[in-house]
Amino acid sequence: MAFLEVSHIEKNFENTKVLKDVGFSLEEGNALAIIGSSGSGKTTLLRCLNFLETPDRGKIVVKGETLYDSQEESVVKENELRKKRLHFGMVFQAFHLFPQYTALENVMLAEQMLAKERPDYKQNKAAILNEIREHGQQLLIQMGLKDRMGHYPHQLSGGQQQRVAIARALALKPDILCFDEPTSALDPELTGEVLKVIRGLAEQKTTMIIVTHEMAFARDVADQIIFMDDGMIVESGDPRQVIENPREERTRQFLTRYFEG
Repeated sequence: MAFLEVSHIEKNFENTKVLKDVGFSLEEGNALAIIGSSGSGKTTLLRCLNFLETPDRGKIVVKGETLYDSQEESVVKENELRKKRLHFGMVFQAFHLFPQYTALENVMLAEQMLAKERPDYKQNKAAILNEIREHGQQLLIQMGLKDRMGHYPHQLSGGQQQRVAIARALALKPDILCFDEPTSALDPELTGEVLKVIRGLAEQKTTMIIVTHEMAFARDVADQIIFMDDGMIVESGDPRQVIENPREERTRQFLTRYFEG
């Protein structure tokens, strides 16, 4: 069984079918790129995987554990949802950093909140918080932000803020790291620094799903690629083959428009 198995995912918003029988698998340590035009269902698919939206139908299995099965699912409690979400780390288009906290505090926050549920938290609070701080510092160093840990979001460039957001997503050690157009809110000169970080994560065999409009990056970094259109997977396979020699006419149309644009 693959590290991630997604099958027959469907999602409707009122009378609009946004996802139509979407399914794919992902091996541990691989990067999956998802491409497609706006409104094709890419973001909704990520939100369903992260349980920010609940699919109307389908099944999601991570490491052999069924996180969602529409045939078995009843009402899910919020604490159960939180546990499911821990399997996925999410990096959004917008950075969503808390302006009142420094870069390091933003990275530490989720881990601190989770630590309060540990049975030994009260007895070992100082040691646990110190461990969380050291982990946050290591992540920011990994992101190339060693000298920006004490800076507030308004003191950081867009690229630096997005790298803080990536460190924050990594803080809880998710099984799969998801990116939703991570460079779309950045100026072109700042895009490269974020893509460099994601490329480094791919080289470290971080399991990732990347929704992106950066075609060359998807071709060169991903292990597999999916092209979505109108809520469906139209084509999938080797990134170089799909982008340079697509089999499906709809994929060719999209890529022709993209590269000509």
